[in-house]
Amino acid sequence: MKAAIISTYPPRECGIATFTENLIRALPEQMEGKTEDASVFVVAMTNKEGAYAYPGIVKYRIRESHQKDYLKAADFINYSADICILQHEYGIFGGTSGVYILPLINRLKVPLLVTFHTVLRDPSFSEKAILREIGKQADKIVVMSKMAVKFLVDIYQIPRKKIIIIQHGFPVFDYKNHDEYKHKFHLDGKISLTTFGLLSRGKGIETVIKALPKVVEKYPNVVYQVLGKTHPGVIKVSGEEYRHYLKRLVQKNNLGKHVIFIDSFLEEPDLCAYLSATDIYITPYSSEAQITSGTLAYAVGSGAAVVSTPYWHAVELIDKGRGRLFPFNDHEELTNVLVDLLDDPAKMQAIRNRAYAYGQRVTWPLQGKKYLKAAEQALRKYHSPNHLKEKIVDLTLLPTLDLTHFRRLTDTTGILQHARYSIPDYRHGYCLDDNARALLVMNIIYERQKEPEALNFLSTYLSYINYMQNPDGSFRNFLSYDHKFLDTKSSEDAFGRTIWALGYLLAHAPNDAFFQIAHQLFNQSFGIFKDLKSIRGIANTLIGISHYLERFPYDEGMVNIMGILADKLTDAFEKENSPDWHWFEPIMTYDNGLLPTALFCTYEKTEQTKYLKVAEESMNFLESVTFKGDHLVLVGNDGWYRKGENRARFAQQPVDAMGMVLMYEKAYLITENKKDYLNKMFIAFKWFLGENDLRIPLFDYETKGCCDGLEKDGVNRNQGAESLLAYLLSHMIVLEAFEKEKTT
Repeated sequence: MKAAIISTYPPRECGIATFTENLIRALPEQMEGKTEDASVFVVAMTNKEGAYAYPGIVKYRIRESHQKDYLKAADFINYSADICILQHEYGIFGGTSGVYILPLINRLKVPLLVTFHTVLRDPSFSEKAILREIGKQADKIVVMSKMAVKFLVDIYQIPRKKIIIIQHGFPVFDYKNHDEYKHKFHLDGKISLTTFGLLSRGKGIETVIKALPKVVEKYPNVVYQVLGKTHPGVIKVSGEEYRHYLKRLVQKNNLGKHVIFIDSFLEEPDLCAYLSATDIYITPYSSEAQITSGTLAYAVGSGAAVVSTPYWHAVELIDKGRGRLFPFNDHEELTNVLVDLLDDPAKMQAIRNRAYAYGQRVTWPLQGKKYLKAAEQALRKYHSPNHLKEKIVDLTLLPTLDLTHFRRLTDTTGILQHARYSIPDYRHGYCLDDNARALLVMNIIYERQKEPEALNFLSTYLSYINYMQNPDGSFRNFLSYDHKFLDTKSSEDAFGRTIWALGYLLAHAPNDAFFQIAHQLFNQSFGIFKDLKSIRGIANTLIGISHYLERFPYDEGMVNIMGILADKLTDAFEKENSPDWHWFEPIMTYDNGLLPTALFCTYEKTEQTKYLKVAEESMNFLESVTFKGDHLVLVGNDGWYRKGENRARFAQQPVDAMGMVLMYEKAYLITENKKDYLNKMFIAFKWFLGENDLRIPLFDYETKGCCDGLEKDGVNRNQGAESLLAYLLSHMIVLEAFEKEKTT
């Protein structure tokens, strides 16, 4: 049997990586270490391209934010393995809640054994949908607690017969040489308390520090060791804020001689040594919602006297006298428990003995045999699918997301409007439209990929918008390269695009600072909404309001404004509507797809069918104009399309293709005809890739930019900001729709 294990793996510093390394070592002899014939190999999830020097057992790498890597990995596993073993944790896979793993498992042609390291009692929509889909595809599911079984059955509706419990494995600890290990760490004559793991708020370390003064008063030889680096996700957002807070708390309580921070990711031999030197191990987590804790498992296996808050795994693992519990965030009760144990060494030793005895029954070699048995059962009962589900959105056709041209066009002021070929053209300076779109696109990219660079871009574009806002809430649009205002007030279209970007940022802000400034800018502009007259300005504003209502769903005033603006669109439609013309104006020009999109958004928030009716009727008319055969033919701006006259075929603009992608994605999400709209959305996107009148790509694979238009004699090779942003937003929408195709 050849097994492929999808997981993080050392030298990546991650608990799942350590778990997987131990599991591979623990598998019985016929599966252990035979890397030459790939009896076991690892498909490693990596978050830093090229940063890890993996050992030979890693045969394939998946960059967590690159969706095509997942599809290629599935093909590799199908060719190379008899079974796939997935270590699932939401945070190690790309996309919303780790959704990128779904297309991989959907393409597998070998049985799937899954270990769920996290099972949430109150999952988000995406978290629940993803776990349920994995549950459907899995042939066997491993969890580590009875509570996880209950959740999977009751909340996720996964059949009980698929699920088995295999406890977290323990190393074989040297229990008898406790004093020798204490000597190694200069703890002779000390009472050693320990907590280890990646630091973050919610770990509850402050509860222990607050409990220590009264303990130290009675037992001045107590030393509390906090082992572990700060969680990398925390570092990205708030740096070492939590660790510094803990250190200030230590100083405030005069515990400098009694609390030691060891800021490093410990290799397993060092970790085992520290645990072997521990008298009392403490897990003070501040929430019950932890279904598995590897740190707690190791502590019990080491034979430490465990004191813990009653989170789910702790309640099960230290049952039957293998430890003591205290209430969440209750430092006074923790003080009482610690003093009680230290006052009664015999009681503490009895707890240690029971914990160690339990640990001997679930050591890694024993757990490895159980995993092998589960894999063999999955392999025996597996029936290969006759066919794979048809894929409407083929991600292998998408170019890799690349921000090279984004960087080229952006300076410290904002994104420049135009380019000559791919070279920024300073003569035209900056505009509000493009910086608003850039804010939107980069917000989406950061939300999906968590690239630190994206935060810097976000700050730049938001700063431009802030600089261009007038005291009355309106905005200037144009700024010269030497920072001179070129107008006093923007068009309503530019205003609406800005509200769209700010609304999205309010719903998806990466931190509170971005949220607060977006909220101020949005609120300051609110008074202008009801006076808007341009139908495209109204449409963009409606889309922004729909995002605002994601964050503030009970803002009835905003819902009312949404209705007033949407009525302006439907009134315009009814005025021009006739048997052969179902449109909002007597001429069809630019940004056409955004008009039905705005009404779809309004229907989604208000559930008033009049908006859905006009959205669908106008969409169908737009489709009849722009779909010719197997590709999209946009209305050209070389004359547009006036009622009763011939339509212009060229110059077709990227921003109009983007509008069509947006329109079909929204129709796909809120209507019944999902497959048809998803297919049309992808056809619209492929306009950028060459499925257009001239069969020439607008996306430039060399510069990573997007050409400015499709002319009758070729493409406009200039690659300005509007075109780039239209392409990138369309690209991200296609990726998002691909994810939702897997969860609906």
